[in-house]
Amino acid sequence: MKSFLRAVAVAAAVLIAPSVAAAQEGDAAKGEKIFKRCATCHMVGDKAKTKVGPILNNVIGRAAGSEEDALKRKRYGKSMIAVGEAGFKWTGDEIYTYLEDPRGWLRAKYKELKIDGRAASKMAFRLRKEQDRRDVIAYVAQFSKEAAPTN
Repeated sequence: MKSFLRAVAVAAAVLIAPSVAAAQEGDAAKGEKIFKRCATCHMVGDKAKTKVGPILNNVIGRAAGSEEDALKRKRYGKSMIAVGEAGFKWTGDEIYTYLEDPRGWLRAKYKELKIDGRAASKMAFRLRKEQDRRDVIAYVAQFSKEAAPTN
């Protein structure tokens, strides 16, 4: 019985580990270079300003669609605001999934949070490479008060 329980625990760890590891195994220096692709729409750091998309300072731990200046300037879509109003807060793991497919992520989040209506994302940009997503998260996490991205 002990060996069976150990096998189940190992299997569970293997299934969960990629998600948690995704947010924690990035290289911030490489992420800074990759973030230049994101900088068309987003800024991060002391001199960050709202562009097409919100400032990403303190994004980890922040409710989706809630960055003050971006709200004021109407930079969020109604769907992202609805997800935040439903109680969702960003983690490194969620950002990892979001960056792979923002539209798909938003549609899945609508279902998960049981939000009525059709989810529509303003962000079409995707980071397809897993390591690129990890690296960008490591870079952006440096500008968040919640240092450890968790679920």
